[in-house]
Amino acid sequence: MKFLDELEWRGLVKDVTNRDALNERLENPISLYCGFDPTADSLHVGHLQQIILLKRYQAQGHHPIALVGGATGMIGDPRPTTERSMLTDEDLARNIAGIGSQIERIVSSDNNPVRILNNRDWLGDLSMLDFLRDYGKHFSVATMLSKDTIAKRIQTGISYTEFSYTILQAIDYLHLFKNEGVQLQIGGSDQWGNLVSGTELIRRVEGHESEVYGVTSHLIMKSDGTKFGKSEGQNIWLDPGRTDAYEFYQFWINTSDEDIIDFTKRLSFKSVAEIEAIEDAFKEAPHLRHAQKELAKELTQIVHGDAGLDMALRMTEALFSGNVQNLSVEELRSAFKGSSSLDVAEAKTIVDLLVDTKILPSKREARQLVKDGAIRVNGEVVNDAEFIISKENAIGEQLTVIRRGKKTYHLINHVSV
Repeated sequence: MKFLDELEWRGLVKDVTNRDALNERLENPISLYCGFDPTADSLHVGHLQQIILLKRYQAQGHHPIALVGGATGMIGDPRPTTERSMLTDEDLARNIAGIGSQIERIVSSDNNPVRILNNRDWLGDLSMLDFLRDYGKHFSVATMLSKDTIAKRIQTGISYTEFSYTILQAIDYLHLFKNEGVQLQIGGSDQWGNLVSGTELIRRVEGHESEVYGVTSHLIMKSDGTKFGKSEGQNIWLDPGRTDAYEFYQFWINTSDEDIIDFTKRLSFKSVAEIEAIEDAFKEAPHLRHAQKELAKELTQIVHGDAGLDMALRMTEALFSGNVQNLSVEELRSAFKGSSSLDVAEAKTIVDLLVDTKILPSKREARQLVKDGAIRVNGEVVNDAEFIISKENAIGEQLTVIRRGKKTYHLINHVSV
């Protein structure tokens, strides 16, 4: 199976400017790029498909470039509905540094490293007259109006600023072709119009014999129609300061059975044969969540490294077994983020706390469950109704974890008076 054929098998090819010619060209090393808008100081899992695609090409001996839009980010790719908010120079600088370091970490290589470029280096000093004379004359307004994103905005209104975005992105491809030898641009399916604008500009300026290509991939969609990349309404970020390794790992563990094989094909570096074996095992025993575990481990290692994966696995095992006493205060806070908690400033009996936390409605029921051995404190069964919970016997003298049954947890945060 050729490289492009494998990408198609994985669901990573939607549109190609010249498939047969590109398939042949990929037999030898090619320089390619993918653009990233610096709209935040971190990328999220929605960007992973394109980052991993750069890494796939890199592994085949091709030369990847990640283009960070320091100039185009000042405008923003037109949204389907509303104008983007303008970013300050300070915000852009911070965002560029953040996402650049993430891409470098993930697409790392000793002998063929990814290059991070910033289009402000060549667009920043472009004058309006040069823009109109050298580039604007090559673009038909009728063709630009027919592009999906712009067409959708015509009725609600689109500024000239966002309207001109596709020209700036085409200039990027022309610059990279002339100065870096780039012959391929990749992107999500929503970038097809911009990719075509770039290939057309190159041929008009450099000649129709210029050999350049564009490939888009299907955007990742969840089978239930909800947006991919969020957990409980929050983005899953690639920055460990925003989304730690445990939360990242759990996002993939919780992938639905309907989505997991599709996500594995798109995001895993496992071979076709390995993925087919995972799919077979998954179909035989989906309750074991073998496919989810394999993808969670692989992607956590890629994004958070060996140390992050080790932490995620250790926390997952501790919470599954209930042996939480070996976790640090920081790990416990991460594990129970969003769970119910109670600040306590004085020592209390287990029965009092079970009622105070509303785990149980009455002291009578609390005493009965304690007597039955159904309550654990920091992983240990407590069957003494007079057992005292205090700062002194808390984990790190800060936290106490109360567990009822197998899945009901409550966090006690011991605070000073």
